[in-house]
Amino acid sequence: MTALGARGRRRLTPRSYPSSTTAARAADPSPPGVVTALYFRTKALHAEAERTGIIRSLLRGEASRAGYILLLRNLLPAYRAMEHGLERHSCSPGIALLSHYRLARTLAIESDLAALCGERWVEDIPLLAAGEIYAKRVAHVADGDSMRLIAHAYTRYLGDLSGGQILQRLLARSLELRPSELSFYDFPQFSDLDVLKADYRRALDEAGALAPDLQAVVEEGAIAFSMNIDLSCAVEAAVPHGSGTIAAVE
Repeated sequence: MTALGARGRRRLTPRSYPSSTTAARAADPSPPGVVTALYFRTKALHAEAERTGIIRSLLRGEASRAGYILLLRNLLPAYRAMEHGLERHSCSPGIALLSHYRLARTLAIESDLAALCGERWVEDIPLLAAGEIYAKRVAHVADGDSMRLIAHAYTRYLGDLSGGQILQRLLARSLELRPSELSFYDFPQFSDLDVLKADYRRALDEAGALAPDLQAVVEEGAIAFSMNIDLSCAVEAAVPHGSGTIAAVE
């Protein structure tokens, strides 16, 4: 990783990730579940993600249709790598608890991209370097210690079930997107998303309890958030503010 991210933003390295709260550990001698540990480890990064890049613009209702499309295009490879990894390790202890849910965001993103910009979206919408790096990291985790996929499932799926539901309403209003263009945020096979979120959090904790190195999972969560921030900034840089077109990318 280089020292600076897009627009001069300091790129986070493992040394610069905010450390988890030690006071909470001292007060409670029992180790936290992986969801709680990931929450505290990534809390500052989560706040940064909402204040930077295309995500900030989306939350403020200022992003263009082109910016949102570019974000989806560049999230897709990471989801594909994650879901392929979850499926490949579906018989492994821990990962089996997560792969059971089959949340299948890859197919939903592909459907949205086709609805948003036609069947030639693969040729027409560029894959940025930050999107490639993110996907390669997830694929690397899936090939190695598959238990670190827990961190990526936490980062993406719990985000889709929480802030993603708010973002869906914002996009429908600010960009006038139709339901067929927002299927990424729909989970039609589940009747109650609050129940799904609670169940998935529990599955993450149960999977984390089986991880041989819980701290490695927690640190992977920080890496996942950092890569999402880098991607968000790269998308914003590729779609100048107020522009409906994607700038040339190297």
